[in-house]
Amino acid sequence: MTGSAPAPGAASSSSGRRLQQLADLPVTVLRGVGTSVAGDLAELGVVTVFDLLTHYPRRYIDGTRMVTVDQLSDGEKATVLATVRRVNAPPARSGRGRRPPARVELDIVDAGGRMRVVFFNQSWRARQLPVGTLALFFGPVTTFRDALQMVNPTVEVLRGADESATDDDDGPSSGRIYPVYPLTEKAALTSARIGRLVHEALDRAGPFDDPLDEGIRIRHGFLDRTAAFAGIHRPTAMAEVEPARRRLAFDELLRLQLALVLRRQRLHEDARGIAHATTRPDGPTLVEQFVGRLPFPLTTAQVRAVADLADDLGGPLPMHRLLQGDVGSGKTVVAVAALLFAVEGHHQGALMAPTEVLAEQHAAEVRRLVDGLTVPDPTTLAGERPLRVALLTSRTGAADRAAIHEGLAGGTVDLLVGTHALLTDRVVFDSLGVVVIDEQHRFGVEQRAALRDKGRGEDGQGSDPDLLVMTATPIPRTAAMVVFGDLDMTVIDEMPPGRLPVVTSWLRTPLEAAEAWSRVVEQVGSGHRAFVVCALVDGSEKVEAASAKAEAERLSDHELTGLRVGLLHGQMKPADKEQAMEGFRAGDLDVLVATTVIEVGVDIPDASVMVIEDADRFGIAQLHQLRGRVGRSGEPAWCFLLSESDSPEATARLEAVEASTDGFVLADVDLELRGEGTILGARQKGRSDLRLARLLSDRDLVVDARSLAVELVEADLNLHDHRLLVEELRLFIDDDEAEFLFKS
Repeated sequence: MTGSAPAPGAASSSSGRRLQQLADLPVTVLRGVGTSVAGDLAELGVVTVFDLLTHYPRRYIDGTRMVTVDQLSDGEKATVLATVRRVNAPPARSGRGRRPPARVELDIVDAGGRMRVVFFNQSWRARQLPVGTLALFFGPVTTFRDALQMVNPTVEVLRGADESATDDDDGPSSGRIYPVYPLTEKAALTSARIGRLVHEALDRAGPFDDPLDEGIRIRHGFLDRTAAFAGIHRPTAMAEVEPARRRLAFDELLRLQLALVLRRQRLHEDARGIAHATTRPDGPTLVEQFVGRLPFPLTTAQVRAVADLADDLGGPLPMHRLLQGDVGSGKTVVAVAALLFAVEGHHQGALMAPTEVLAEQHAAEVRRLVDGLTVPDPTTLAGERPLRVALLTSRTGAADRAAIHEGLAGGTVDLLVGTHALLTDRVVFDSLGVVVIDEQHRFGVEQRAALRDKGRGEDGQGSDPDLLVMTATPIPRTAAMVVFGDLDMTVIDEMPPGRLPVVTSWLRTPLEAAEAWSRVVEQVGSGHRAFVVCALVDGSEKVEAASAKAEAERLSDHELTGLRVGLLHGQMKPADKEQAMEGFRAGDLDVLVATTVIEVGVDIPDASVMVIEDADRFGIAQLHQLRGRVGRSGEPAWCFLLSESDSPEATARLEAVEASTDGFVLADVDLELRGEGTILGARQKGRSDLRLARLLSDRDLVVDARSLAVELVEADLNLHDHRLLVEELRLFIDDDEAEFLFKS
């Protein structure tokens, strides 16, 4: 090792090695890591020694339980760990007729004997697997000429031909536990090479400083950090892996929860809240009038949600609440109640939606729900005027836009519904009291902050509006605690009475698909309407999915002949989109062929059939959202998933949606199938946060991490006695977030 950079094992000012110290050391301080190897490691996201030690194994090979070649039998699927002893790639025979497929033959050897491996049409295997390579071969075992062989197995290279085994790495055949590390095709590295670098880093780092004191570790049954890093990277028995993973997973979750708890604390410290009037001494409040005018009673869950809002809004601190509810559970009614609490105290409300179609739908729904409500106005003879709802999107004309801006600044626009257009500098409120953000996963922390700033006004002297975040895509509670941990949570877990489950069928062949088209024709004949959803707008040679344009024409000429078929997709001109939607809503169209632009919020009570073509191209949440566009009138409804795919991933998704109409059940399935990555993307902050934690199986860790984070912050607001935790938080979050969290 050269240069002045400290070695991983250099003396530390604290009792052990800190993660920040390792993050300050490039991987080039390790033996044998020159420019070329450093470049390969960078392809894996490994730039520092810290990155290397948090590049965890993705699985392990238990060398104490390996099956050798002499124990295999014809017809079984097996995993064989063996070394390549011979490579033969015979040239394809020339001559007339079709050439036989290119063939690569290997002889592989382990402690139990020799076996033949054959690859067809994979000539590159000869370069990948030269003599001397140690690899895992997984596939069915067959017999050819009285000898066992594998044909086109899956291969995982563990040690290259040019890498010799060392005392620390002689492979799992020695009876040791062998970690298998994530690799990429671009990086010319093997799992053995990474393992040797990890071993060196651990040896030279020495004991680790631990942010959890012994009392906390004993309370939760955790290993210390030194033992955890050893157990995850070089276990001597498989039983050591899970306790190590749980400890390091808890560290990940604790850092996230601390960031969220501190964020909430800082927001409260900076807050200029509005204590909204939630009662009226001389008669019913706007919310009470609104609820009394509804043509249906609120569900128990909706009543509970409105009570949660009233408690928050009547307090001195700004509300930060997440409202979760399944498709059709009545979140919009609760959101309108929140907005009316603002208007009751002579403030304004804003509702922001991610798309123009959804914003327009919300505006129409809000206007319908508040129709007949009035607010005081001393400038009129009656002393009151109708409550005014405005819609602002990029499609709003110049004259209407100017009138809306004037009404917002003058306080005569009470509720504003819109898209990102609400965030522009020209939108200035007289007094913004409550903000509702629909489909939170489409918006980031920055947009939430921008709307808060709207409440403070151009001079910064105003108050912070209360915030209600809605999502119609349920996510598991443990995931919500990680993603939305700075928000209180209300769940609407009850459907309005009379809502029937949508009958869902996966139709796997064109013959079965005839059932869907027959149902569409039947339902249109009974006065109902139908959606047909396609994955693409225009046809594509690369992606074999139905084109919405072509499909609308084809259906009009064939299966749905005689029906009035319309088209709606995101590439249409705004006026054409509005015309198609209005025509469908008014009953001038029987069938609407659309893309996922209708995924969320579109409310057509008479629609009773949803046909989703190429359903395997959609995620579980999307399919559930699309299904929620029908069955909203209390009458029977159907959803047909058309797909001929038999891939395991598509089968798991489509079977799940076919089996359940409960969005919370499907959210668990979705998380299990897709992992944490997509959900955590909603955080839009920080490093790759969760590498080991699993939000479904580690529910207890999520809850414990939250409890400990709250306990630590309540006892020591600025974490003065937990400097190591503070240092690690700074390591895992970006500079702007760190400045906000640790400014005091």
